[in-house]
Amino acid sequence: MKKITFVLAAAGLMTLAACNSSPEAANVEAEGDNAAALVENAADSLDALADNAANASTEATLDNAAANLHDAASNVADVASDAADAVANK
Repeated sequence: MKKITFVLAAAGLMTLAACNSSPEAANVEAEGDNAAALVENAADSLDALADNAANASTEATLDNAAANLHDAASNVADVASDAADAVANK
């Protein structure tokens, strides 16, 4: 469910971004969103592994790694947005 929501939100934002920016900026934004989605998918995989962990220590480690990847995905999206703004404003 989280993946679908994330993809739909990203698609909506890309549509809005494409209306107000250059094609190059839209490409930068799209590539950043794709990269963020890949990182988000990796985080979701770690969440699933944590749910099936054999012990609490392993589960906690995987949960922490997943949380870090979720944060990284957000950072990737933010950096891509900033880069797209820089390309549009050059």
